[in-house]
Amino acid sequence: MPFVPARATPEAMAAAIREVTGGAAVREGKVRLDLPPLVENGNTVPLAVEVESPMTAADHVRRIHVFNEKNPQPHVFSATLSPRNGKALLATRIKLADAQKVIAIAELSDGSFWSASADVIVTLAACIEDLT
Repeated sequence: MPFVPARATPEAMAAAIREVTGGAAVREGKVRLDLPPLVENGNTVPLAVEVESPMTAADHVRRIHVFNEKNPQPHVFSATLSPRNGKALLATRIKLADAQKVIAIAELSDGSFWSASADVIVTLAACIEDLT
């Protein structure tokens, strides 16, 4: 049996988003996703997510989720926040297997979901293993 690498699809990404949101509506806005539009090396792609929020006990960001459509797993990560964070901002580096869309979704304390997306072109792909 030939080796077939795991690869997410836009459909798998949509299913992962539905699983996280419970099928609730996701609106665009309040979230800023900062990714370079062109990446030479997909092994270390800088990513920053910021959400407009007062970060008070009554109004704050509970979680930030990041998804992609072509890596082996569509759900990249989730980060849990609280009012004690003071600001809804995170930055990290991720791997990207290919040119693709990345989506950040913020889950707010009122149960609403907000998003932003970015298209990234990757010239040297990551997450690819040749096991043949």
